[in-house]
Amino acid sequence: MSGDRGPGSGVRNPFQANPTSCLRVVAADGASHARAGEFVTAHGTVRTPAFMPVGTAASVKGIAPWELERLAPEMVLANTYHLLLRPGVEAIERLGGLHAFMAWRGPILTDSGGFQVFSLAERRRYDEDGVTFRSHIDGSELRVTPESCVDTQRRLGVDVAMCLDVCPALPAARADLENAVAVTSRWAARCRAAVPPGGSTRLFGIVQGGLDLELRRRSLAELAALGFDGHALGGFSVGEPPEAMWPAVAEIGPELPADRPRYLMGVGTVRDIVNAVAAGIDLFDCVIPTRNARNGLLHTSRGAVVLKNARWKLADEPADPACDCATCRTCSVAYLRHLYLAREAAVVVLATVHNLHFYLTLMRRVRWAIMTGRFAALHRDVSGAPAD
Repeated sequence: MSGDRGPGSGVRNPFQANPTSCLRVVAADGASHARAGEFVTAHGTVRTPAFMPVGTAASVKGIAPWELERLAPEMVLANTYHLLLRPGVEAIERLGGLHAFMAWRGPILTDSGGFQVFSLAERRRYDEDGVTFRSHIDGSELRVTPESCVDTQRRLGVDVAMCLDVCPALPAARADLENAVAVTSRWAARCRAAVPPGGSTRLFGIVQGGLDLELRRRSLAELAALGFDGHALGGFSVGEPPEAMWPAVAEIGPELPADRPRYLMGVGTVRDIVNAVAAGIDLFDCVIPTRNARNGLLHTSRGAVVLKNARWKLADEPADPACDCATCRTCSVAYLRHLYLAREAAVVVLATVHNLHFYLTLMRRVRWAIMTGRFAALHRDVSGAPAD
């Protein structure tokens, strides 16, 4: 959003004094932990809070690279696991790195693949040194260690790499959570030691511990001592209800190091995002906007628009009259419904453009609200949070 480089009247402006910090906080909300910042990466400065569209296999599903560039996300996410399987790190490296390969010039963060390996269930086997798993594509066996995980992401040329972690499903026995925290911390130390000096890829640690705040704090303390460039909260939205997640994020989010980016992994309803921003979180990713677009659900200022519903058959109006995206400027919701029912591929493009525009506009509104001292009102409007 233009003009949002300075704090608004009456807003606290705690510039970070730590010279090693890669995040500069430029404004903070006085009634919560929400903050607006600037996170410096090799491919540009990420203005936070920011939502990262998910480009799992080096492509944000449903749109071309030039359309993604027009939408102007601050950063996008790709996945190490999927790229390791196909087309392979060597191929991407020979083709100029991930930025050139996917025709995206802005910052890229790669998930280490820990969550994907966790989801393989019967196809993977953990041990102290790493994890062995079988490809979901052809069944071939692969081995990932903390060192190889860091090396793979560095060779991809990404701006932010994630440590290899153990992500247990919830609910989980305390012993399983304790083991996940212990192994994640040991692997994090190995990941940190594997970073070569002078590189441009920043490395984030991942805090585990499920809904157990004692274990979350233990994990955080062990990771913070290693000196990562940023910290993520992993292991949320893996089986627990949202009402159980929110109090945990509200507690642990503000305790993440203040001079580093804070990232909540894989959580992405509008309410989740705004509540997490209030807890001091800076970065988000989720497949919700792109997956819902493919399934015919549009996020709008008037709520969800489900294209298959008969009420839209003769609706000669945009899906969201308050939206200025290319889809809403061009197409009626009746036309989108027709394309969806006719299984025309164009509807995926049009719906994805709209949903990503909706999410990215939300983040610009959130940032501007923090900058101008209006976040509390936006928080109440969007999340239903009570007034202080």
